[in-house]
Order: sequence, then structure tokens, then C-alpha cells
Amino acid sequence: MSVQAREGHQGTGPGAITPDGCAVELYERLPVGDEPDVVERAVPAGARVLELGCGAGRVTRPLVERGFTVTAVDESPQMLDRVRGARTVCAPIEELELDERFDVVLLASFLVHTADPRVRRGLLRACRRHVADDGCVLIQREAADRHENLPREREVTGGLIRVVSSEPVRPGVRSVHVEYVFPDARWTQTFLSRPLTTEAFEDALAEAGLAVDTYLTKDRTWVRAVPVTARQEAVPDQDREAAGVSPPPSARAADGRSR
Repeated sequence: MSVQAREGHQGTGPGAITPDGCAVELYERLPVGDEPDVVERAVPAGARVLELGCGAGRVTRPLVERGFTVTAVDESPQMLDRVRGARTVCAPIEELELDERFDVVLLASFLVHTADPRVRRGLLRACRRHVADDGCVLIQREAADRHENLPREREVTGGLIRVVSSEPVRPGVRSVHVEYVFPDARWTQTFLSRPLTTEAFEDALAEAGLAVDTYLTKDRTWVRAVPVTARQEAVPDQDREAAGVSPPPSARAADGRSR
């Protein structure tokens, strides 16, 4: 399957480059972060997970090792060639149509901050379309200061990641440039990002039929959302208790505190 490069996204360096500017060989060598720990704390053991935008399987592998059954989705066949231990599906996330529901849908890597609102709606609708009514969606958001105090860098195993710049290119959209430097290779990636306030993020969830259950981390970068059922939507707030319907998760966790 041939996928055109996404507008405003590009990458340089050895090996294949995906439509959003990711270098396959780079993502194969990058170490995993705290994503598996966040997932493991937030969902039942052994859950069926739909991982959207899995890349080379950096997060997939530890999830499988921890007993989760993972279906890994990516639009890059070169990325999926690196995934081990999981069923793989090659498709753009916003176009995904699987005839099944999952206990957990995972949308990591700040994909919710895509610059195109139509794509963001497609991503979140794919989450809602594939999550079980009693399941949840785990979403990774940008930190509040992600586009500030640049350049900055951090060390990773064997190399260095340097966020060089984040420049406004149109209202609400920034172009971010990142360098990855290793002794034997160097890659760059440029991509577009749309920062979202908490209100804008929660409005986007609501449009897709999802609601915040809780913010999972102190910096509010990880969120557990749940599907809003038709019954919940139909019952006015003041009548929920009398009708025996639980309040929507966004109301239960309106103060943003984890439980």
C-alpha cells in the first residue's frame, strides 16, 4: 500500500521514512518510555488492546510481554514489518474499519494533536468505533510546556533527542523540528502540531462520543476516556439519579483527580 506524505511532515536520514516523517530504523532503536506502565495501571490485566499508530512495536512488545493481546495498527508496512507478537493491520487510523470491539484502544504518540481537525475527528471516531461499551480509550496528550523553552534535548540509550524548534505556521498550528543524533546515524523529523487546551480536548472527545474518566498522570498528559452510551446522553443530568443511570464519566472526574 502506497500512502502519500502528510502535509507539513517530512523526515531525513537512513532507511525508509513514513508519511508522517518518522524514520523506521530510528523508531526500531528508540527505547520504550513509561507507556506500558501507564497502560498496565489503567486497564484490567490481560485486556484486548487495539494500539493505533504502533510504529515499529516499541510499546507493542512490552504490552505483549505483560500478557495483553494486542492488535497493532499503522499506515506504514515498513513499520509493521518490525512488530513481533501481535496481530498487525496496515491502514490509516482514521480509515480503520474492523468488525470488532476491544477492551482498550490506545492512541499514544500525541496523535490527537494532529494539525488537521478533520483527521483528529477521524482518529477519535475510530477510537469510539472500536472500543467496547464497557471499555476505555487511553490517549497521550502534549505537556503544557511542550512548545516552550526550546531548543532542549534529552539522552536516550546510545543517542540524543533534540527538539530544535516549534514555530507557528498558521493560527493554532506549529511546525516542530526534531533531531535524533547517534554515533552511527542522524535523523530529523518535521511535523505539524495543534496544541489543545483541556477544554478543546474534552470538546473533541465529546464530539466523538467519548468523555474523560480520569487524567492518569499529574501532568495530565495521559487520559482514560470512556464511551458515552446513548442512554447516558438521553437522560438529563438532574434525572440521572432518579432514573438509576450513572453520571457521565466526565462529571465523575470533573476535578481531574485520578482515582
